[in-house]
Amino acid sequence: MHFDHAGIATDDAQALADLFGDLFGLEVAHEEVFDGMRVTFLDCGDGYFELLEPLDDDGTIARYLADSGPGIHHLALATDDIDRALETVREHDVTPVDEEPRAGAWGHSVAFLHPKDTGGILLELVEH
Repeated sequence: MHFDHAGIATDDAQALADLFGDLFGLEVAHEEVFDGMRVTFLDCGDGYFELLEPLDDDGTIARYLADSGPGIHHLALATDDIDRALETVREHDVTPVDEEPRAGAWGHSVAFLHPKDTGGILLELVEH
């Protein structure tokens, strides 16, 4: 496994992408509308910032922003075998939010792990 991306909740993905472009020279690697969100991946070299902007008021990211405000929503680790990674998670009594991998942004397979078992951090497993 290796670090893949940091998911960042924001009210304005374009403005944040522009700011990170100006500050750090980060460029957009991929953009899409997915699951009620505008998702923008900024290339950081060895990983990405995934900017998550809600497009409706009742989605996951909209609720997160209402409760917590903008900022880091989750951290993601890439794996070559998400099914095996989920087996390992269960062997260590960590609760997956997703019992089975599901479709994620950019066409990847993803599964989230419950923060109550991972030091308060929402972790995402992602298989490209």
